[in-house]
Amino acid sequence: MNATPTLGFLLHDVARLLRKRFEQRAKCLGLTRSQWQTLAYLSNNEGIHQSGLAEILEIEPITLVRILDKLAERGLIERRQHPTDRRIWLLYMREEAHPLLAEMRELGDVTRGEALEGVSAEQREQLYQILSAMKTNLVQACRTPVEQNEMNDG
Repeated sequence: MNATPTLGFLLHDVARLLRKRFEQRAKCLGLTRSQWQTLAYLSNNEGIHQSGLAEILEIEPITLVRILDKLAERGLIERRQHPTDRRIWLLYMREEAHPLLAEMRELGDVTRGEALEGVSAEQREQLYQILSAMKTNLVQACRTPVEQNEMNDG
C-alpha cells in the first residue's frame, strides 16, 4: 500500500489541524467552533433568515437555533421579524460582536501564518488558485447528477 496520503486525506487533515489550532488560540474568547463559524458567516450575510444561514453552514435548522440562542444570550446577535412574514426571523450582528469578530480574524491570520510558514508568496497564490479551481469544479460537479452507468463502472 502506498504510504503517500491521497489528496482528499491530506486536505481533510490540513483543514482539521487548522481548526484545531484556531480553537486552541480562540479558547480564551469563550466561543465554540460552531458559534464562531456562525458569527463569521453571519457577518457576511446580515439580514439573512435562519434557514438560509443553516443552509450556508450545512447544518440542520434546529441545530442552528440552539447556536443562535447562545449567541443571542451573549448579546452578539439579534433576531428581527421579517417585515411581511411573521414566521421568518432575520439575523443581524450586534455592535458587541464586532470587536470579537475582529479578534477572531486576527487569530485566523496568525493560525494561517503558522500553517504557511516557509511557503513563498508565489506558492501561496498558486495554492489559492488551485484550491479555488478545485472548489469551482466540485461545486459544478455536485450540481450534475452522477449517471447510473458511471457508478456501476467505478
